[in-house]
Amino acid sequence: MNKVLLVTGGSRGIGAATALLAATQGWTVAVNYTANSLAADEVVRQIRASGGHAIAVQADVADEAQVLRMYEHIDAKLGRLTGLVNNAGVVDVYARVADMSVERLKRMFDINVMGSLICAREALRRMSTRYGGEGGSIVNVSSAASRLGSPGQYVDYAAAKGAIDAFTLGLAKEVAAEGVRVNAVRPGLIDTEIHASGGLPDRVKDLQHLVPMQRGGTADEVAQSIVWLLSDAASYTTMSLIDVSGGR
Repeated sequence: MNKVLLVTGGSRGIGAATALLAATQGWTVAVNYTANSLAADEVVRQIRASGGHAIAVQADVADEAQVLRMYEHIDAKLGRLTGLVNNAGVVDVYARVADMSVERLKRMFDINVMGSLICAREALRRMSTRYGGEGGSIVNVSSAASRLGSPGQYVDYAAAKGAIDAFTLGLAKEVAAEGVRVNAVRPGLIDTEIHASGGLPDRVKDLQHLVPMQRGGTADEVAQSIVWLLSDAASYTTMSLIDVSGGR
């Protein structure tokens, strides 16, 4: 099977680490980004410098028209998709629910939930044997927040990731007989730029005492689980939610 992978939000953090690792294991990678083309191009450059194959593809995953154009570009340049990592996601500045605006909530769910569903829909139209595909694997990036709730900081983000967990379980059952496996990873405190974007650049250091392993994790550690789930080594694994959270 031709191994063509789309990583949404692939220009930084967990997405970039996943794209780089997947490329070393024979995947041709489409590195999706929303606005930071330089970061996406750097990931592509690193993959190509190591002998791999990759392209950068722009799309806001919350915009269906942009997603459709992105998939058409991948179809033309790389061929039929066989792997998808739904990694694109956002947080917002920390706040209590009583202070959250509707605009904030819509953005949170449009990107984190709707974007994942739209990207998965288009992936299934290429992977599923129901549509003439040869099978494939979808890995959704959820969060330990779906279990913990993130009170006083990101309850909306936790709720969005709870939706991703439910989506993973239902979709896995729906397409299990069509050659498509669907799983999720739930990272805990991971040292990436997402915390600074939420106004808490020191969040990992401040909260690592709550983690049984007494440290934050790295994007590379999360990528290891994602790429394993994509691989044939996980051929009998579907509907799994794998916590990569140091025991928290």
